[in-house]
Amino acid sequence: MEFFDNHCHLDDEKFDEDREELIKEIRKQNVTKIISAGYNLESSKKAINLSEKYNFIYSTCGISPNDIPQSEQELWKTLQEIENLLQQKSKIVAVGEIGLDYYWNKENKELQKLAFIEQIKLANKYNLPIVIHTREAASDTIEILKNNEVKNKGVFHCCPLKSVDLVKDALKLQFYVSFAGPVTFKNSKNANEIIKMVPENRMLIETDSPYLSPEPLRGTRNTPINVKLVAKKIADVKMQSIEEIANITYANAMKLFNIS
Repeated sequence: MEFFDNHCHLDDEKFDEDREELIKEIRKQNVTKIISAGYNLESSKKAINLSEKYNFIYSTCGISPNDIPQSEQELWKTLQEIENLLQQKSKIVAVGEIGLDYYWNKENKELQKLAFIEQIKLANKYNLPIVIHTREAASDTIEILKNNEVKNKGVFHCCPLKSVDLVKDALKLQFYVSFAGPVTFKNSKNANEIIKMVPENRMLIETDSPYLSPEPLRGTRNTPINVKLVAKKIADVKMQSIEEIANITYANAMKLFNIS
């Protein structure tokens, strides 16, 4: 039984003291594929470096809505630097994480939309899927995806559990939905309903580590090893074995991110 954590942040400073030891332990725990996700220029570069060092780690490259520059001029400059990274194509398997976040930032909505749309164009240009971050911005996120073709589709990372309708729309648009630690939280609204709603061929698992540790580890540093707890929650709700969920989500991630 092997697990694929399709979204974590191994470049994060919370891993600085023991990153190499942790990566060895992750392999021992049968987490045999990992995507370390970029969210700004620095983290994208670090993720690429990790993917070049370890054969079972892959990377994404992009600017999240919480990390875009504060002016359009600076944004265009940053997007050019992202494209420079994409041209290396060294184990970069998606453009992301990108999207909209009106929870933290409401005053720069138009700039967020511009960054999102332009990075969809980059994904299409380099024949890559996208990794979507959306928070308190469901309708605008779906509207952009409906109006801007995403050739290789992508995934809604860390499935937003507040909006059942958002997940329904994501599935209609043929995107994948990735479940993370919040589906295990005792106060997690809609988790079981959404898990049941997402079909096997559209389901992924992730940790988003070092954040969002699943139960019963809430409040501790999360690691890719804990992706098993997310798989177990899904298995319990769907009344399947954890091995079945591991195999299904592994195959889906390999297909979406075009990993041979």
